[in-house]
Amino acid sequence: MQTECTAPGNLLNDTGELNARGWARHPVARYNRERIAAPWFRVKEWDYYCVLASGYGIALTISDVGYLADISVSWLDFETHTEVTETIMKPLSRGSLNLPRSVDEGDVAYHDKHGEVRFTRNPASRVLSIDFPGFDHGRGIRGSLRLDQDPGQERMVIMTPFANAPKAFYYNQKLNCMPATGTITVGGVEYAFSSETDSGVLDWGRGVWPYRTMWYWGSGSGHVGGHSFGFNVGYGFGDTSAATENVLFWDGHIHKLEHVEFQIPPDSFLKPWKFVSSDHRFDIDFEPTLDRHARTDIGILKTVQHQVFGTFTGIALLDDGTPVRLDRFPGFAEKVLNRW
Repeated sequence: MQTECTAPGNLLNDTGELNARGWARHPVARYNRERIAAPWFRVKEWDYYCVLASGYGIALTISDVGYLADISVSWLDFETHTEVTETIMKPLSRGSLNLPRSVDEGDVAYHDKHGEVRFTRNPASRVLSIDFPGFDHGRGIRGSLRLDQDPGQERMVIMTPFANAPKAFYYNQKLNCMPATGTITVGGVEYAFSSETDSGVLDWGRGVWPYRTMWYWGSGSGHVGGHSFGFNVGYGFGDTSAATENVLFWDGHIHKLEHVEFQIPPDSFLKPWKFVSSDHRFDIDFEPTLDRHARTDIGILKTVQHQVFGTFTGIALLDDGTPVRLDRFPGFAEKVLNRW
């Protein structure tokens, strides 16, 4: 059963529980953070962007998970199968980054002696700016990208509870298929992004999480046959009995999927994966190119991430049964373990 939420209202009731459980095409729920009924160290908030071109890409994160703020920059080189990720951690942030309560309003920024990352919201675009002079042993990374966003474009929105934890929830939005324009300079070399071929995705997450979690997430954005196409698949983000977050994006509109299984080789993340949906509408092979593996273990906090970039080949069916044939479509898939 997939419950679509259409009525606007507050995300949380007076006792800090979700007013509605399910998915939506637009942000119908207002993130009323003042009604959270959980300790500060259980509140997790983040803005994550990933922008991919044919031979390279960039991922940027500004997050506040209570225990600490995490500002992360990743440069991805698909030609050499290498990546560089550098992270700034600020302990005991306790929500001090003041991340916006709305995905469509407010800017996000971090600045210190190491550099600056800024996400600026405009009426029809988002601008990602970065300047880290010491990145990758002094090679440096800087530049800006504009991600165009049609105000009427549908996005994946989900309000998810966690089993046996009534005050826990995950409010998440995924904005796929945003054409990217701009230049990123790494070590003095300029890398151009073109809106004709390159796209970005925003993962906007706000919630109260249990201490131990494991999730799976896959995403792709681009063009197929002259149409804008993308997908979002995943699980492990809570109790998805009311709705999954699995969708296809076609020319700005959502086509809803049921459950999707990630079939990952047990001995290597760089061997081919398989994705199969319970409604037989997403039958996709994934050929990995690069594993962005990260591990943090600092006492009670632990995270093990495998974000794997590559290409997707197979068939996805729209709501009316129209097949979308993917042939080496760019994207990524990940498995993440958190103790946070």
